[in-house]
Amino acid sequence: MMHVQKTLVGLGLGLLAVGLLWPWLGKIPFGRLPGDIVIDRPGVKVFLPITTMAVVSLVLSLLLRLFRK
Repeated sequence: MMHVQKTLVGLGLGLLAVGLLWPWLGKIPFGRLPGDIVIDRPGVKVFLPITTMAVVSLVLSLLLRLFRK
């Protein structure tokens, strides 16, 4: 049960940090990287952030690997 509490507190602190840093995080070009696909036609807008998803996945994988050891 203690593990769940620590996880929830960690997630809450992470969300708080993202919320406080949002004005600066909005300037990072995630979502507008080369390889992200945007289809904008009348009545339809499709956004496929392929490169952004790959970068975020790589960074999270590296961070989790560092913190597990």
